[in-house]
Amino acid sequence: MVSENEFKRICWACRRGMLELDLVMEPFVQKRFRDLDEEDQQRFIKLLECEDTELFSWFLGRVEPEDPELVKIVRIINAYAKAAAS
Repeated sequence: MVSENEFKRICWACRRGMLELDLVMEPFVQKRFRDLDEEDQQRFIKLLECEDTELFSWFLGRVEPEDPELVKIVRIINAYAKAAAS
């Protein structure tokens, strides 16, 4: 599991400067990140290295990442966002 300082860095990295991404990523990291298993936490951290345009397409469901590891975490985030919107 990540330390409190690393969690704060992850939260900061979720602030992407694109409102649509902020509205998906920030609530997810605040409410669900700590409940993820260690592998999914690492997938999320890897996701933070991706470009905003890629993230935007993935969260809209237009396409999926080529990396199967990223596919898994994107699906988890999208499922969370859909449930939160209901």
